[in-house]
Parts: sequence; structure tokens; C-alpha cells
Amino acid sequence: MHTLLLSMPRKLTDRSTAPAASNAGTAGVPRATEKRAGRGSEVPGSAAPGSYATDDARWEAVTGRDARADGRFVYSVSSTGVYCRPSCASRQPRRENVRFHENCAAAEAAGFRACKRCQPNGVSPADLDAARMAEACRRIEAAETPPNPVELARAAGLSRFHFHRLFKRVVGVTPGQFFARTRAERMKEELRRSSTVTQAIYDAGFQSSSRFYDASDKALGMTPTQFRDGGAGLAVRYATAPCSLGYVLVAATERGICAVFLGDTPHSLEAQLREEFPRALLQAGAAGLSDWLRAVVKEVERPGGKFQLPLDVRGTVFQQRVWEALRRIPAGETATYSEIAAAIGAPSAVRAVASACASNRLAVLVPCHRAVRIGGALSGYRWGVERKKTLLQRERTDGSAG
Repeated sequence: MHTLLLSMPRKLTDRSTAPAASNAGTAGVPRATEKRAGRGSEVPGSAAPGSYATDDARWEAVTGRDARADGRFVYSVSSTGVYCRPSCASRQPRRENVRFHENCAAAEAAGFRACKRCQPNGVSPADLDAARMAEACRRIEAAETPPNPVELARAAGLSRFHFHRLFKRVVGVTPGQFFARTRAERMKEELRRSSTVTQAIYDAGFQSSSRFYDASDKALGMTPTQFRDGGAGLAVRYATAPCSLGYVLVAATERGICAVFLGDTPHSLEAQLREEFPRALLQAGAAGLSDWLRAVVKEVERPGGKFQLPLDVRGTVFQQRVWEALRRIPAGETATYSEIAAAIGAPSAVRAVASACASNRLAVLVPCHRAVRIGGALSGYRWGVERKKTLLQRERTDGSAG
């Protein structure tokens, strides 16, 4: 079983079937306040790591006490002789008294001392929050039944309501949702390992078969037997259409769109679909898919729009966490794999983030084209680097035109 919060120093349990703590499918990326280039409006709930390359951008981070900027730079105040984190809660200084420095060493070399309030040369408040929530995730991961929220909050040294808000902000889901999806991962692993479904029920920690089957329907999108058989009998409808990037394939189950592929020919896309769902019942034809197909083609031609399409996203808890983080990156913006890893609270999981991007089945709808290497190199796109470049260019053009 893959470790789901790969930055955690340890697992809580020796059971190989118990997944490590992670986000359960929506990104734990903090709310963004940066503006889309050229649009002049905030993007509520976005999660792209900010760019602080200019003094104007840094000053905006300081005035907004943007915790995401912590660690990216520090600022000094000539009237007080101290330097602070961008998120420092002290009184806002005058702009003419502020200088920006790349790090603490640079500020100290310029003659400034560390602020005692925000302690820029110590552990950041964001790091403390992440550590608390990581420990809460470990407690939830080890639990056989939904943990008591009051006890979780008490263990973190927080009030119940503060804990709940902080957990959702850092992890991306509520503690109850995290427990449900962590247990779903355990369920999947037991179905793969156990000789019978009955054995899997009890090994996954369920006390009754009815609860197991109810949970499995929501978590797997199919019956436990179908899951054990590799999706045998699962009906997947699909259709293809030409677009400016070649061809696009849209596939869906009764729950929603489960795949969007880009390619050179319909035949190559159908081959990809068969590889992804080797034992499913594939049904070609646009019947019932025409509206979704048109919406996806429109998104390919003008990526970055707001779509309201039902998605059947299948993947591990960690993969879903990364994919949701990608959806929070504003159109036209990019984030490095390391920035995404840090933003979801797993800074050491850079390779796992890259792997999750490569495993994405929903081109454009889950915008893995916005993930780049350090320095902005456009590499590692499942459907070709040229398509990735084109999608980003279109997003930036539409944004600057707006």
C-alpha cells in the first residue's frame, strides 16, 4: 500500500493494509488570494502557490498577511530594525520603510534582527499547523471507527471548531470525509488481498456486511465482486470527436465522466481506454454523451472555464488529493511539483505528486498541464508536451484578453 502522506515520518500501524494519512480527494491547498493575470479579480478557493518575484507582489503578500509566502522571502522595517514573515500579525508598516530579502540570512546581513512575534528564523505557524494536522491524520488512519472530533481537537490542543476549520484548510476535507476515504483505501486493499469478500469485510474493520456494501458502493463505484475482478461487467460508454489538438475521447460510467484522453487518432484513444479499463464493458457511441463531449471539446479549445460536469474520479486517496490541488490552480498559472507537494502538506512527496499527475485520466478537466518542473520546464505531460504548451498558451491568452 502506498504511503499517502509521504512526508510523515512514520505510520501509526504495522498493518500493511492500513493507508497512511493523506487528503481524501480534495486538495488541502490554502485559499489563494492572488489575481489571475490581466483579469483583475480574485479567484476564490484557488490553490496555486503564489509568485513573489516582484516587490509589488511581495508587498501585496505582506498587506494580505499571506501565509503561503512564508519561506519565500522576508521583509524588514527600517523604523523598527526587525525583519518578519509575510504573514506576521504585527502592525502593518509604511511601504517606504519596507525592504524585501530573499531569506533570513540576507536580512540579518543587512543589519536587521528577527521579529519576536512571528519568529521568521524559527518554525513557522504554517509548519506547526501542518504538524498538528499530520498527527490528527495518523490518529484517524489508525482508527477502526470514526474518531470523536472533540478528542481529536483536544489532542491537537485546539477548540473543536478551530480544529475543524484548520483540518479542512490544511488537509482539504473534513475529518469525517478523511476517515471515510481512508477506510475506502483500506477496503480496496483488503479486496485485493483477501481470498473472499467476506474476509475482506472483517479485515477492513467493518462490523457488518450491510455497512461494507453501502460503503463500497460509494467508494468503488461498483460492487466488491466487480472490483476484485478488475471492473468486470462495469459499463463504460465512450465517444470521440476531432479538436484542434487532434482528437478527444470522453468516457463515462453511470456516475459521471471517468476518462478524457487526447491523441492523434480515435483508434489510439480507444486503445488507451482498453488499457485503463481492461475488463469493463466498453460501449462506443455518443448516445447520451453528446452534451458532455461538446463541453469537453469546448474546454480543450478554451481551457480554464467553469464546467459543471459530473466526474467519476478513481484513484488512491493521495492521487485524488493531488488532482484536486491541480483543479485549484488558476487558469494560466502553473505550479512546480515541489510547490504542489508542499501545498498539500507532503513536501517530501515530489515524485509521488509527479506520478499522480502522470496517472491522471481526465485531461483538461483535471488540469495536470499546469504542473511544471522547477524553472517552468514543460515536461512530463501524458498527452504530449506540445499539447501542454498549447493549453497553457490558450489559458494565458484568454486571461490577458479578459
